[in-house]
Amino acid sequence: MSVVRWGVLGGSSFARDNMAPAIHAAKGADLVALATSSADKAAGFQAYAPGLAVFTDYDAMLADPNIDAVYIPLPNHLHVPWTIKALEAGKHVLCEKPIGLQVSDFDALIAARDKAGLLAAEAFMIVHHSQFIRAKTLVAEGAIGELVHIDGTFSYNNAGDVTNIRHDPSKGGGALPDIGVYPVGAARFVSGQEPQAVTLSNLRYEHGVDVFAQVAADFERCSFSAVVSMRMMNYQQMTFHGTTGVLRLSCPFNANKADVAELILDRAGEARNVERWPAENHYVGQVETFCAALRGEIAYPCPLEWSRGTQATLDMIYAAADPA
Repeated sequence: MSVVRWGVLGGSSFARDNMAPAIHAAKGADLVALATSSADKAAGFQAYAPGLAVFTDYDAMLADPNIDAVYIPLPNHLHVPWTIKALEAGKHVLCEKPIGLQVSDFDALIAARDKAGLLAAEAFMIVHHSQFIRAKTLVAEGAIGELVHIDGTFSYNNAGDVTNIRHDPSKGGGALPDIGVYPVGAARFVSGQEPQAVTLSNLRYEHGVDVFAQVAADFERCSFSAVVSMRMMNYQQMTFHGTTGVLRLSCPFNANKADVAELILDRAGEARNVERWPAENHYVGQVETFCAALRGEIAYPCPLEWSRGTQATLDMIYAAADPA
């Protein structure tokens, strides 16, 4: 498969502004189809992909033999059923995070993937960016000595947007499902360690969903803390603190959108070292990596089994806040 032909299942604004352009720009990928019943939404995609075939029915697009893979940006509660439908239709799947809302969802997805013999993965784009690959390498090489503590923050404020889907518990809303996956997944990816126990889980709810989460956990050989919120000013950071150095990512989750992707390394007795990636697009990198995996050139670095570990941590956080 020299070029992977992609369809987008749903006309969300995120897909229009981020992932569909990334598919269109990625080497080895061709954006060929979109499924949406809205002509207005379709027009936004056709502005940069004028030859795009538009299906008004999701199942009709999945039945098209000219599509190899689909990207799914639907609301959270629809991720599992439509991923399974796409696999059953013979399509490889890249589904927006969180692909599942509980660990058992991942078990069903893994079973469907294995039965179909296809690639299915969660769109956890940050692990495809050079700043995270570099951070993982530095920590593994001992650039900050022994890793002692990891800290992450990710926040935005949508309090005034009461109709936002993130406020709807029936559709998988909440701060933890939406952005909690980022500091948890980032900590797991860079450290190569897994959480063993959640020691603090302070959740605040509105509209039936968590809008603030303060978390602490013990990993295998380090500690972890994080705050995620839909009620705080936009902010994001990841810090990895070791015995002889500190590594900080100043814009880890919306690289070159919220700010320039930057890695800052401070080591005892040495000048600060700063690395920057002002032009790299992690969405494009994600698509190119997915396509390379389909061609058998690499193993996909973020399989469902790995993403299942992040969901297991979120399940632990919810359970620690409400043991019953």
